[in-house]
Amino acid sequence: MTYLLALDQGTSSSRSIVFDAEGRIVAMAQREFRQLYPQPGWVEHDAMEIWQSQLATAQEALAKANLQAADIRALGITNQRETTVVWNRKTGQPIHHAIVWQDRRAEPACAALREQGLAPLVQRKTGLVIDAYFSGSKLKWILDHVAGAREQAARGELAFGTIDSWLVWRLTKGAVHATDVSNASRTMLFNVRENRWDEELLAALDIPAAILPAVHPSAHDYGRVAAEHLGGAIAIGGIAGDQQAALFGQACFKAGMAKNTYGTGCFMLMHTGAHFQSSANGLITTSAAQPSATPEFALEGSVFIGGAVVQWLRDGLQAIHASGEIEALARSVPDAGGVMFVPAFTGLGAPYWDAQARGTITGLTRGSTVAHIARAALESIAFQSAALLQAMSRDALAAGGAAVSELRVDGGACVNNLLMQFQADLLGIPVVRPQVIETTALGAACLAGLGCGVYSGVEELARIWRAERVFHPTLPRERAEALMADWERAVRQATAR
Repeated sequence: MTYLLALDQGTSSSRSIVFDAEGRIVAMAQREFRQLYPQPGWVEHDAMEIWQSQLATAQEALAKANLQAADIRALGITNQRETTVVWNRKTGQPIHHAIVWQDRRAEPACAALREQGLAPLVQRKTGLVIDAYFSGSKLKWILDHVAGAREQAARGELAFGTIDSWLVWRLTKGAVHATDVSNASRTMLFNVRENRWDEELLAALDIPAAILPAVHPSAHDYGRVAAEHLGGAIAIGGIAGDQQAALFGQACFKAGMAKNTYGTGCFMLMHTGAHFQSSANGLITTSAAQPSATPEFALEGSVFIGGAVVQWLRDGLQAIHASGEIEALARSVPDAGGVMFVPAFTGLGAPYWDAQARGTITGLTRGSTVAHIARAALESIAFQSAALLQAMSRDALAAGGAAVSELRVDGGACVNNLLMQFQADLLGIPVVRPQVIETTALGAACLAGLGCGVYSGVEELARIWRAERVFHPTLPRERAEALMADWERAVRQATAR
């Protein structure tokens, strides 16, 4: 048997999953780690704690599978994107806590870049908007605020990386300082059209090139894990940021194929092939996971509050005791009874981009119950995702492509059958749930398998991907369009000031 090991380093936990060559899960281990909030708007992680938790889960997954390092053909890494680590090359110690993708402390630096009129340049070269979300601004903050950091960086003594780079450095005991194109594309420093660090962008953010990792395709020889970590050397054959890894794990290899990950938020990506496609509908362009040196791209949109609305029903409203109760409560009524819930707790993401929007519940009557609110909350996840897909389809049609014909889904909330059926009804296209919903880790494993020759190409991986259930739309299009119009009215109320 051939086995692949995926390290799935997320925002709240580190996981490791052993897959066989058919993409089936053999064993899994997971450990949570601390979330650090030093002041409002700041979010940090202890990078050493991330490393230790990730290594421990890898060791545990191998033990659960009753496998040795020699049984693992290759290892793949997928990671929370944009989270930024800077460490000393000689000691291997971080010079500051990792600054997490959610952190907003770099907004003043981003505002200064926008005031300089650099937004068109950044968009043209990176596909991104200028925002503190992206790791280049976090790196600048560390260099500006940690004593002596700029001088050390100028002397070549420091290394910067997103979490994938940090793990590769630790796994190889400092032998490899590298990242892949999908993670590099999230830095605001990387020219995605040319697959290289951009001197003009580095100068704009005052980042020395000596601190940056080498950039390779997502399927690539990233060196070997030091034998002491897992009991033997294992090839590191693939790396991709979590959302690009999920797109790859869903076998969305061709232009027009799309996936949506239903987690705390929702992340929707549509592959656009080798075409760098700018969005006129509030989306960003990003590098897709690239099996070779040929650039590949995707359009991406993010919903800030997806499954988190269920957590709010549980913890804030105390309408349910456990998140798993939401489907039964929502099913206890035939529909939301005219109630609309816009969960803009932290503003609205794509395609609205309104940071000042706030959550609203509209359409309440004396007949409204907590079940109607629960159903409206669940439906809000589908409404937001439908707005994203409609924006993607408009962009695709404007570029001469075709509208998305099916949506592949993953993430914890995709197990909710009521939500998935409503999603299909709103979109008017099939919603397809795979047998393996751990598609982020599967994508990393598949990239590693490609990188070490287990798979001959993406055509073989497409055959491995299997659907578990297809949700076909049952709602008349006129009714679905009326519901979307009701949703857009509710959004206008949430954004009115």
